[in-house]
Amino acid sequence: MDLCTPKVMGILNVTPDSFYDGGLYNRESTLLKQVEKMILEGADFIDIGGYSSRPKAEDITKEEEWIRVKPAIQSIKKEFPLALLSIDTFRSEVAYNAIHEGCDLVNDISAGQLDKNMFHTVASLQVPYVIMHMRGTPQTMAQFTNYDNVTKEIIDYFHAILFQINQYGIKDVFVDPGFGFAKTVDQNFELLNQLEQLHVLGKPLLIGLSRKSMIWKTLSTTPEFALNGTTSLNAIALLKGASILRVHDVKEAKETIRLLDKMKPAL
Repeated sequence: MDLCTPKVMGILNVTPDSFYDGGLYNRESTLLKQVEKMILEGADFIDIGGYSSRPKAEDITKEEEWIRVKPAIQSIKKEFPLALLSIDTFRSEVAYNAIHEGCDLVNDISAGQLDKNMFHTVASLQVPYVIMHMRGTPQTMAQFTNYDNVTKEIIDYFHAILFQINQYGIKDVFVDPGFGFAKTVDQNFELLNQLEQLHVLGKPLLIGLSRKSMIWKTLSTTPEFALNGTTSLNAIALLKGASILRVHDVKEAKETIRLLDKMKPAL
């Protein structure tokens, strides 16, 4: 896939408790309708998640996570066989099963730190791999926001992870700085302001800002009214070199990419 033009990853949570869309797509009919909508709006990937990673979310077993995502993957692949699917999981067994059911890449919020078998699994599957920065777990991450320099420490973290990944021969790696994960609102904005520094890692950047608390807390609103703020920050991320936007609202993200593309100097 050519990343010269940024791509869009549509979020599809099949969870009862995700912060914005939890419980909306637990029926096959509503799930397929949402997938069709995202595809028609231009989504390049659909990211399927069965484990809510919002702060203090309930921890569930890998068996329960797989029970949630398996029928979603099967239904989507049957109805939309050409759709590129991402499995949003930090568990190697769920990743392995999802790829064999038709998913195309693994999106791991823990960058392999919560499952010692993840790197080996991704390497054996020969699929692209998204690694995200997080401290602790979704249940504990709010306790780990003490940084001297948030951007530098994230870069150091990824350097160490990428060194490990190299040993496994994993080639196609995307880096997600993890907005909202073990970071305060101010730290999120500091990171966004310095986002271009992450290009030192030499990997495409996947950015997930969609309707997150750094937006709606700053604007004194709720996730439901955070689309305008999301679009504003997505534009900043694109100007700083984001390759993929992970979003709930595909149409608006694609429009932002198209408008910014018009600003490129004529060749």
